[in-house]
Amino acid sequence: MSGTATPTAKAPASTGAATGAGALAGVRTLIRFNLRRDRIRLPVWIVALLLGTITTANSLSDLYPTADQRASAAETLDSPAGLALNGPRHYLDDYNLGSMLSHQMLGFMGVLVALMSVLIITRHTRGEEETGRAELVRSTVVGRHAHLAAAFAVAVLANVALALLLAFGLTSMDIDGIDTGGSLLYGAAHAAIGLTFAAVAAVTAQITEHTRAASGMALAVIGAAYVLRASGDAGGDGAVLSWLSPIGWVQRTYPYVDNRWWPLALCLGLAVGAAALAFVLSTRRDVGAGLRAARLGSPVASHALTRPLGFALRLHRGVLIGFGTGLFLMGGMYGAVLGDAEDLLQDIDQFQEALEEIGGASIVESFASMIMVVLSIAAAVYVVMAALRPRSEETAGRAEPLLATGLSRDRWVGSHLAVALAGGTVVLLLAGLGFGLAGAAATSDGGLVLQLTGAALAYAPALWVTVGVAVALFGWFPKASTAAWVVPVYAFVVGYLGELLRFPDWMNNLSPYGHVPQLPAADMTWTPMVILTAVAAGLIWLGLAGFRRRDLETK
Repeated sequence: MSGTATPTAKAPASTGAATGAGALAGVRTLIRFNLRRDRIRLPVWIVALLLGTITTANSLSDLYPTADQRASAAETLDSPAGLALNGPRHYLDDYNLGSMLSHQMLGFMGVLVALMSVLIITRHTRGEEETGRAELVRSTVVGRHAHLAAAFAVAVLANVALALLLAFGLTSMDIDGIDTGGSLLYGAAHAAIGLTFAAVAAVTAQITEHTRAASGMALAVIGAAYVLRASGDAGGDGAVLSWLSPIGWVQRTYPYVDNRWWPLALCLGLAVGAAALAFVLSTRRDVGAGLRAARLGSPVASHALTRPLGFALRLHRGVLIGFGTGLFLMGGMYGAVLGDAEDLLQDIDQFQEALEEIGGASIVESFASMIMVVLSIAAAVYVVMAALRPRSEETAGRAEPLLATGLSRDRWVGSHLAVALAGGTVVLLLAGLGFGLAGAAATSDGGLVLQLTGAALAYAPALWVTVGVAVALFGWFPKASTAAWVVPVYAFVVGYLGELLRFPDWMNNLSPYGHVPQLPAADMTWTPMVILTAVAAGLIWLGLAGFRRRDLETK
């Protein structure tokens, strides 16, 4: 026996996954797979952003057809509040239609493009790990960096496509002041800000093991960048704070004014640096884990966590706090310009006509009613996210073990709905409170605090209808439940833009937000409030009935 050779197992051949080239193995296949999954999401995002810009450019040409009107608008916006909302003062030096578009839209659209990019990255990186699909895919001949590289590639494609469409669309409109060179820079600025925050999201995806937390941290960075930009611009054109924000960088490219390309190099440099950091950090952790160790919880659950409502509130807590804080600040920013509303709008015929239809004793009240629509629709974004949380719990496989116990389906879904309904109302309250406090300070009218807070709460029944639509889709057509996003998007288009673009009344009547009394300009009427509440209750009942009847999606 001692003279015989013992056969040994042959070492498996290296796939090269650890090498530089092998680390990206399979990236092209994953890019095609990601594009296949986002074949609806990305076109919707890109088309919505494009149409929003094109519509605004066309509206500006109608609202400010003469140089005198544009000069009057520039004079009104030359205040700390106006500059904080829009951008640096240098745009006002030559306030043509192109510079108006960049001044009033580039910062706002930059936030939306950043949001799109963040969701692309977290969905295709941390989201894949959280569901366990990344581990399954990487068990094959797929490199360790393939998922992150493929997500970046999709983000680049989306942002470049948006930039080219914006440049082509604006140039083809043949509007005075909007030329080809400025349009190319305007589109490139959107791509630069999108890629910057895509890289930021790639870093946050390495820190935590949860998709929502990764997205939340990236969104917090976006919010901080916007606040730095707003604070800096309010303090003057050369303020240091604005140069600490990527949003401030892209605004200082001054499309249609100076056409400066070099600030985009700052964005690209930050994007490359953050992306490189993300790839390095991804090698410091295990698949499915985050760099930040999960905090050890109490060995004994609190009484609240043993109840469906308490557990649901814990799951929604981060998003609720984030939206509440964000809408309070958003309301405060809008309230800060209430004192300038009359000077800002007095020479704009279409705004005057829209405000006259709303009614009200003053331009301040009528303008506040228009802003209430924006705040309520921002709150609707939260309630849709909260109402669709049961669907994400179901598809992730976390609902099945809960419902295998004595917990009924109605109590499980009802706990999430209770948080969505009550949380949406709290978010509205905070938005109205911020609007009222800042508005009272700007106009020296203390009565606006209660007046605007109550006006915001009047939209609560419309929010509840939005929740009802989401629940009805979840109960009967779970795979189509994301169609609930149509409600806030449609409400914004017909409720806010429709007032300016003169949409027919029947279009506004299709939205639940179109039936809310437009406080503080209009008188309070309770009949539509009662009807909206009844519709919301009926939709929720219908959704719960559908969920009781259908099969649960299992893993």
